[in-house]
Amino acid sequence: MRRDVDPDGMPPGPDGLPVLGTHPSFLRDPYGFMTRMAREYGDVVAWEDPGGPVYQLNHPEYIEQVLVGNNENYLKGENFQTILRPMTGNGILNSEGAIWRRNRHLIQPAFGPDRIEEYASMMTDVTTETLEDWTDGETRPFHEDMMTVTLRIVARALFGVEIDDHVDTIGSALEEFMRATERLSHLVLPPGVPTLSRVRIRRARTRIDDVVDGLIASRSDGSDDDVISTLLEATTDDGRGLTREEVRDEVVTLLLAGHETTALALSFAAYLLAQHPHVETRLVAELEDVLDGDPPTMADVPELSYTERVLKETMRLYPPVPGVVREPAKPDVVGGYEIPAGATIRMHQWVVHRDSRWYDDPLAFQPERWTDELERELPKLAYFPFSAGPRRCIGDRFAMLEATLVLATIYDQYHLELVPGTDLDLRAVITARPKDEIRMTVHRRDGW
Repeated sequence: MRRDVDPDGMPPGPDGLPVLGTHPSFLRDPYGFMTRMAREYGDVVAWEDPGGPVYQLNHPEYIEQVLVGNNENYLKGENFQTILRPMTGNGILNSEGAIWRRNRHLIQPAFGPDRIEEYASMMTDVTTETLEDWTDGETRPFHEDMMTVTLRIVARALFGVEIDDHVDTIGSALEEFMRATERLSHLVLPPGVPTLSRVRIRRARTRIDDVVDGLIASRSDGSDDDVISTLLEATTDDGRGLTREEVRDEVVTLLLAGHETTALALSFAAYLLAQHPHVETRLVAELEDVLDGDPPTMADVPELSYTERVLKETMRLYPPVPGVVREPAKPDVVGGYEIPAGATIRMHQWVVHRDSRWYDDPLAFQPERWTDELERELPKLAYFPFSAGPRRCIGDRFAMLEATLVLATIYDQYHLELVPGTDLDLRAVITARPKDEIRMTVHRRDGW
């Protein structure tokens, strides 16, 4: 049922079920639900859920207020912590206040311009090594391949380690965690209730910890210039070092968050390119012109403008993180409505990126739309695949460079053909994960 603005000034929105609220509707069709809320109710939508009031903001101006203009008033919030803290602990994705500022400051140099330049050759090398295992004409689990490539890149670049022996363990643990977080019982029952989903999450975290503890041990002498060594050598304001648990939480956060979203962007790009051959033709023409048969380097990146546009357009249509959640510490007024402290605020890239107010033919895959003129005219947060404000993704430049070099390396050597009948049906809790593998038949360009 529809609820229009009520006498207390609550924005319009749906009436949910008793106790469960709108959770069942969201879980049945998360992307349809968030899109329908914006289409039917406007730029500020509200409803009641078991955890309290929920507000969905669908206008870039309102989203900018929360993420940028008044960001100090907004926390990640209880709902966010319920989902992520069991896996990533108190890493920079979850932590708040002084702890977040301290640890982000410690990690930030690893993503500085000079360091990122150093990573470029690692990114190309890992991709080239992966392609050496491909056989012309074979069918590959492409998303699985991209998860492996990006995991190996993060481990080699940020931690100075090879992680090949642990790829399967990390992948299966992350999949188990993602599936467990989708369970309605995990989302609505009190944290102390020992549900099966929570047992599975603890089991997944234990498997990840076993891997990460080994990585930390390999860097325990602090002699190398990598993120783990930096964290091990760091001291807090009171002169103590970080605990092993604090170091572990940050490494787990970077390891998991640092590879999955880029893998998703690459998987979605390949899926879209396979359905739009004219875009692939233009992409390959740029690669042939710029690379001339050589692997891409950091020096080539400024010339790969169409490659970058393909990735931007991919993340517009299929943002790897489809939504951002915040919680106001104090009441605020957004879009003319008072938002109470402790409410859940949802801001969905999936909705804003597909809004016809900001993009012509918004459901079409058109990399050429990304002109300088469009970027000047877009409202600031009509496009925010990496979030925005102080909590913007710390690895955004790393991720864009990685995606550009990996995509260029692959498409310079291979044409990818989507296996007939493959649909991109997505799950949505934390990231936009494909429900089924994206299978591609790979054809070497020199024989295609």
